Amino acid sequence: MTSIEPLAALEARVKTRPLPRHVAIIMDGNGRWAEQRGLPRIAGHREGSEAVRAVTRAARRVGIEALTLYAFSAENWARPYAEVKALMQLLADYLESERGEMMENGVRLNAIGELERLPRNVAERLAQARAETAANRDLVLTLALSYGGRQEIVHAARAAAAAKGAALEAEDLEAALWTHGLPPLDLLVRTSGERRISNFLLWQCAYAELHFSDVLWPDFRDAELFAAVADFQGRQRRFGLTGAQLADGGPGK
Repeated sequence: MTSIEPLAALEARVKTRPLPRHVAIIMDGNGRWAEQRGLPRIAGHREGSEAVRAVTRAARRVGIEALTLYAFSAENWARPYAEVKALMQLLADYLESERGEMMENGVRLNAIGELERLPRNVAERLAQARAETAANRDLVLTLALSYGGRQEIVHAARAAAAAKGAALEAEDLEAALWTHGLPPLDLLVRTSGERRISNFLLWQCAYAELHFSDVLWPDFRDAELFAAVADFQGRQRRFGLTGAQLADGGPGK
């Protein structure tokens, strides 16, 4: 845990202040967690799936609208074949086992990335879970799979340019992003002590608040999520303005 404040008190406190509508997490540290315990790397990924479950529940409980998790990057395909195969099977198992809980808790499953690269067993279960949860409204859980921020921007730029040509505006490109329809990103969290974005949601991070946790992802739970939210709530978001302008009600006031 990242705070000595009792968990119930911390949860109650974050509920009393404006919440980030959209939280994204770079789930880092599974391999190191396993190596520290003399376990194979896949054991860390399995424990990481427990963290996914716990954090999703906690996000829904406090009223966060959208949670986006960096589950598998476009670059992760270059990892050893055995690890990639095990990760894909773990993903398939997760999609199969969690559909019931998603339905019970009003969670809508979404996915972004180069989804056509996913193995058939994963793609089929992903499509089924997305279809079954499509009407749920309590939380949008987005899995970034075979995802890269640069790849997303290139994809969006091609689509927007084909439609708008020289009249292309930033809003047109944003509408062509895979995240179109989600709330603007408010808070980006990275675990395990690393301090980089790693090609994740590059466009969307333009004015997001960043929070870095030293906790390895398999150990990340409710308390760590609420600590990140509390950190967000303690910041002043100026979006290029001065503090005085915000106090006066905005530019030109």
